[in-house]
Amino acid sequence: MANYRALPASGHSATWRTWDNQGASTVNLRWENEAWTAETSLEQDNAVLVLRLSALWVVQQVLLFRDLEEPDLWLGTDTHGRWGEINGAHRTDLDGCTDIDIAGSPFTNSIIIHRTPLHTGHAIDLRVITIDVETLGVVTKPHRYTRTGQNTWNYLSLLQNTSVDVTVDEFGFVIDEPNAYRRIVQNS
Repeated sequence: MANYRALPASGHSATWRTWDNQGASTVNLRWENEAWTAETSLEQDNAVLVLRLSALWVVQQVLLFRDLEEPDLWLGTDTHGRWGEINGAHRTDLDGCTDIDIAGSPFTNSIIIHRTPLHTGHAIDLRVITIDVETLGVVTKPHRYTRTGQNTWNYLSLLQNTSVDVTVDEFGFVIDEPNAYRRIVQNS
């Protein structure tokens, strides 16, 4: 059972600005070939993140473009949680992960929130693929997501013991991430 409304087949867009107005992140989602494609601009990093999500909001492919026409980083997963790179190299360190986190994108946390059917007061611990846009470093980190209310969540980095409380909209998209991002535009 889903917690939030399904997105319309016509797609969805959202834009966030940093609290200090030094950058923005925009996501444009479109439904194509029985899955979602999310194109996310990461203004502070001068990069574009393209994610392919299954109909059930599981990340299937990650492409990160910085200053080249070809992706600087390409990761993909089969339907069994095995991850690999564009050159076919198997990334055993990423196996079993279904989600990613990029510091400049509030949308990546929205993926988990939209998909995870938790009741208020319940939590889930996940190994999440964390990508550093500047260095292209890819590691996994344990995170805990707790639904604290109808439209509020907390995510906790279990390694760094840093916690963030967020509010979300009817689709489970982050509205505000205190001291980081606030949403300024939303349209379906």
